Amino acid sequence: MQLYWFAIRVTYGREIKLKKYLENKGVTCYIPMQYVHDIIKGKIRKKIKPAINNLIFINCSIQEMNLLKQEIEPIIPIRYIMDKSSRKPVVIPDKQMLNFISVSRMIDSEIIYLDPEIASLKKGDPVRITGGVFKDIEGEFMRIRGDRRVVVRIKGLIAVATTFIHPSLLIKLKQTKP
Repeated sequence: MQLYWFAIRVTYGREIKLKKYLENKGVTCYIPMQYVHDIIKGKIRKKIKPAINNLIFINCSIQEMNLLKQEIEPIIPIRYIMDKSSRKPVVIPDKQMLNFISVSRMIDSEIIYLDPEIASLKKGDPVRITGGVFKDIEGEFMRIRGDRRVVVRIKGLIAVATTFIHPSLLIKLKQTKP
């Protein structure tokens, strides 16, 4: 049975509730998280929250996803994020999703989430990181906020940028034609 990564939109900030439900059923899922600073009773508190509201990635077969969708709908309304050109649900390739998870799981204030349209305005070279915490991550080399970073995109949905990457840790990959 072939497994796929689906990008799913939930309503009213229920992505954590859905994640717990899916994990109890043994379904692999992922929510990118980040630290935020909230002021509670005049004190600054560091909390961990979803980096992108109402978004969860689910790894399962098409049949399993259809069954889950039917089962979950009465409790938590969920919707596929659709590819505008093909009008089919967005399915993220494993390598791209694993790169995205590897970068975004570093819950760090230096990680920057980008709108994919903004990220595509500054196209750079495709690169692979050869050392450090992001070793073997493939993405696009860019300058963001004055630093050299590698951007990993999920086409048409989101992009995430690493912290500063020294050029000595990068190798240029061959350009692939669309």
